[in-house]
Amino acid sequence: MKKPLFVALIVLLAAVLLVSGFQLWRYYKAESDTKQQFDGLSSQVQTPPPTASSDPARPGATPLPADTGCDWTVYDQYGALFAENSDMIGWISIDGTAVDYPVMQSPDRPDFYLHHNFEQQSSNSGVPYVSEDCLFDPQSDNITVYSHHMKSGSMFAALDQYKLEAFWREHPLIRFDTFAGFGTYQIIAVFKVNPADFQYNFFVNAADAAEFDAYVRRCKELSFYDTGIAASYGDKLLTLSTCEYSQPNNRLVVVAKKIV
Repeated sequence: MKKPLFVALIVLLAAVLLVSGFQLWRYYKAESDTKQQFDGLSSQVQTPPPTASSDPARPGATPLPADTGCDWTVYDQYGALFAENSDMIGWISIDGTAVDYPVMQSPDRPDFYLHHNFEQQSSNSGVPYVSEDCLFDPQSDNITVYSHHMKSGSMFAALDQYKLEAFWREHPLIRFDTFAGFGTYQIIAVFKVNPADFQYNFFVNAADAAEFDAYVRRCKELSFYDTGIAASYGDKLLTLSTCEYSQPNNRLVVVAKKIV
C-alpha cells in the first residue's frame, strides 16, 4: 500500500472514531443531564403528614389556585411542580423501578412532550405524557400515558421487564396521582402489539359495558400471562405505552385498573 493512501486511511479512521466518540459522549451527557433534571423535580415533591391538607383553615396551608379542580392534599404534595409548569397533570411511579416521573398533557400540542423536557426545551427523552382526549375530573374510562423506551433504562424502559410474570408478581401496582386525586392501579394485562392490529391507543371512553368488556377481553387475550385480575364497566383504567423492538412499530402495553 502506498504511503499517502495509508496515511489517508489512518486519518479517515481517526476522524470516524472522533465523531463516534463525540456522539457517544453527547448521548451520555444528555442522559446524565436528564437524570439530574428529574432528580431535581422529584426533590420538589413533598410528603405531607397524613392529616395535612391545603384547607385554607389550616395554618401555613399552600394556597390553591382558583378553578383548578385540584384536590387539596394533592396540591400539598405536588403544588410546586404544578406551579412551575401548568401542563403537568400528575406524577407516575412504580416501586422498585426507574419509573418515577411527572406526567404532562398539552391538548393543543398532543405529542409536544415526546421530544421536550419539563422546562419545554428540546429533549430526546421527553417526559411521560397523556393522550389529549383523556379527562381527569370526571375521569375517563381509560387514561393512556406514553413515554420513550430509552436504552439507558430511563423513562418507560422498565416496562419491558413486565414480559416476565415473576416481575409482575413483584411489581403489581402503579401509583398515578393527578391534580384530581391520588390513585393506585393494579395491573391486569401486559402485551406487545402493533397499534395497526389493535388500536388500544384510541380507547378513552366506552359507549357502553359491551365496548368496555371487549377492550378488556382483547387486552387479556394478548397478555403474556393471565394475571387473574378482572375489570368491569365502571372501573377506571390506566394504560402505559412504550416502544417494543421485537417487530417494527410494536408497542409494549401495560393495562391496570384503579383500586384506590
